[in-house]
Amino acid sequence: MTARPCRSVLYIPGSKERALEKARGLATDAIIFDLEDAVAPEEKPAARKLLAQVLTDWDFGRRMRIVRINGFDTEWGRADADAMDEAIARGARIDAILVPKVNRAADLDAVADAVPGADLWAMMETCAGMLNAAEIAAHPRLKGMVMGTNDLAKELNSRFRPDRLPMQTGLGLCLLAGRAHGVTLIDGVYNAFKDEDGLRFECEQGRDMGFDGKTLIHPAQLDIANAAFAPSEAELTLARRQIAAFDEVMAQGGGVAVVDGKIVENLHIVTARATLAKADAIAAMAE
Repeated sequence: MTARPCRSVLYIPGSKERALEKARGLATDAIIFDLEDAVAPEEKPAARKLLAQVLTDWDFGRRMRIVRINGFDTEWGRADADAMDEAIARGARIDAILVPKVNRAADLDAVADAVPGADLWAMMETCAGMLNAAEIAAHPRLKGMVMGTNDLAKELNSRFRPDRLPMQTGLGLCLLAGRAHGVTLIDGVYNAFKDEDGLRFECEQGRDMGFDGKTLIHPAQLDIANAAFAPSEAELTLARRQIAAFDEVMAQGGGVAVVDGKIVENLHIVTARATLAKADAIAAMAE
């Protein structure tokens, strides 16, 4: 589990200066500054220049800064990467470059060479990418995976279902691969941004599956995602009780405690401490 909160990961078009300005005051844990899908072809050069300047000059606080570039199979991808590399050299804080439509680990190599000063994240949005999730997650520069569920649904030719049954296999493969290699895992977007109940259900589903957070398309979705992916008061109370009970048993020479009629072993204490650490990290974001 990532120690840095990524409950909410908001897409912001790299071409919209007003939206970029507004993002500086939003309660999002991370921002994906998008140069790909959110920017029209004729606007891409200007968006690239604007974003490089913004990330050099503006402060976005504790929020993680992630730039989604265009693919290297397009006419814009390499120029995007070069501009971000130059911005980093001028002092811009760019935490990660998000690479679209990653099908295999080799797709990351050219971007890794072009932008050596930032971590890499991968958009997992193709059938090939899902099938190769293990080798992608093992790439030495990869730190995050973002589920591109809209594109995946298109490739699968699947219909929308609230339980997302058609894409459970693909999401599960990414979760297994990401956890095996210590990679941050971010769930896909929920398109109906005015449907709070639907968003809450999908956030809770993603949280229960094991995702660290959710990508969002509108600021109105932030509160629900932040709440869903944060430890609840009941979870924090239980974590503290488990740690206290386990410490007491250990002090007496034992190795297993019981809380609420359930066995508590060392593995549960690791999870309990991670829960408390996540709450502390979330609190620090608000300072």
